[in-house]
Amino acid sequence: MNILLCGAHGFIGRHVHAALLAAGHRVTALGRHTTPALDFTHATAPADWLPHLAGMDAVVNTVGVLRDTRRRPMHAVHDAAPRALFDACAQTGLRRVLHVSALGIVGNPTLYARSKQAADAHLLALTKAGQLDGTVLRPSVVFGPQGQSSQLFLALARLPVLLLPHAVQTARVQPLAVRELAEAVAHLLEPPHCTGLMELGGPRALTLAELIASLRQQLGHRPARVATLPDALTTLSVRCGDLLPVVPWCTETLTLLATDNVTDPATLRQLLGRPTTAPEQLLTATTKATPNP
Repeated sequence: MNILLCGAHGFIGRHVHAALLAAGHRVTALGRHTTPALDFTHATAPADWLPHLAGMDAVVNTVGVLRDTRRRPMHAVHDAAPRALFDACAQTGLRRVLHVSALGIVGNPTLYARSKQAADAHLLALTKAGQLDGTVLRPSVVFGPQGQSSQLFLALARLPVLLLPHAVQTARVQPLAVRELAEAVAHLLEPPHCTGLMELGGPRALTLAELIASLRQQLGHRPARVATLPDALTTLSVRCGDLLPVVPWCTETLTLLATDNVTDPATLRQLLGRPTTAPEQLLTATTKATPNP
């Protein structure tokens, strides 16, 4: 198929690009650094997307940001631009749309969660109305050395003494390897099309503290000493992060991490047709060279 891939230069998008090429598809990468280029912050009307949809059989959207900034506001990147893209697909008759969202956003008060849910709901509504064959993918924590959250976890795993917020010690995640998410995207583009909402997670749920401890062991270090960071210091740390948009740690990140992020592990396993990567194997499975679009 001819596939339009939005966000091909991003953390998830690079791996999806490689997986689509490996499956034999022809991929047109679209983003801020492609030719032609398209910035999601300005592509908020269906007309902005129409020239890019000609000749395409399917669209995959992997664009996302962890921080809300003036340069890349979440309401545009996560909501307005994807809505416009989905509407343009419906107008042109391009039915197959696959949109990568995030698990753990339902009921979450953050702008990240609210903006993600808005776009998800719009695609699902168009699908329910019979205008699109849309799939919303909501993965748990996606692990790969190039991911911002993964880099944060790896940095913490290298520390001999850890002061972790209470939420980080109790909230559960179900990490999955980024290459397996990319492979799942490639599988879902093959008929028969599975439409609607699909949640994806790795084979086992564990707390973030347990994930960091596992990564530390995979790095060859002895177990770290772990203590709880007082609430006052936790608040101070995230407020400092709020002032530094280049770092992933901020108030929204803490709020997201305080929510359980788990689902049925069988979905991803059945989709790939094999066992998925266990948490204690994540570092080995994701340290190969990162593909480039």
